[in-house]
Amino acid sequence: MKHFIYHMSMLRGRKPLTRQYGKAFWKKFQKGSRAAFRQFAKRLPDIGESVFRFNFQFLPAYAAWFQTLTALGLSREEIDRVIWLLNERFVTIVPRKLLHATGVSYFSNFRKKTAKHIARQKRGELHPWDWTIIYRDVDSNTFEIDITRCAMQLCAREFGVEGLLPGICRMDFLFSSLMGNGFRRTKTLGDGNDCCNCHYELSGACEWNPEKGFLDRK
Repeated sequence: MKHFIYHMSMLRGRKPLTRQYGKAFWKKFQKGSRAAFRQFAKRLPDIGESVFRFNFQFLPAYAAWFQTLTALGLSREEIDRVIWLLNERFVTIVPRKLLHATGVSYFSNFRKKTAKHIARQKRGELHPWDWTIIYRDVDSNTFEIDITRCAMQLCAREFGVEGLLPGICRMDFLFSSLMGNGFRRTKTLGDGNDCCNCHYELSGACEWNPEKGFLDRK
């Protein structure tokens, strides 16, 4: 899956990034990120049957993109926007009309699997890179999780791309907006808080609009 995520995102991101930065930039980005991705993919551990297993597959692509864009001289803000664009291009391989159904299905399955994840967490059986959480059911449409250990933060430290956060944390707003899921949050580990306090709704609304900033919606 990690290879599919990287290559599909690059395939769909080529045209908009070439228009924005030019062909020479794209060739350097493609060459550099491909080499970095191969190395990071080899180093990515297998965390087993985690409820976050799909999320985990994005990590080598994120690290490779960040490292390469930094080497190409982009600012932190520009790097965030490029990675946001690549994520958007990947997610929208699913037709817009089906995205909400996809989001509902994903989060419904997530809720069903969470009890097993929590049980393994209590027994100390999670991989050291896996997410640790506190889970709360609110109602049939809503649940909340407080993330107390994040694999993306651990990955950023291990791979030497600490600047990947907190920009990558904002992906939740992009994904939720595209999929028609409700989402809000006021704290993240990547911003130096004690947890990521995530509130999800299977059907709801979530604003993306990064130009408005993220001071109140980390």
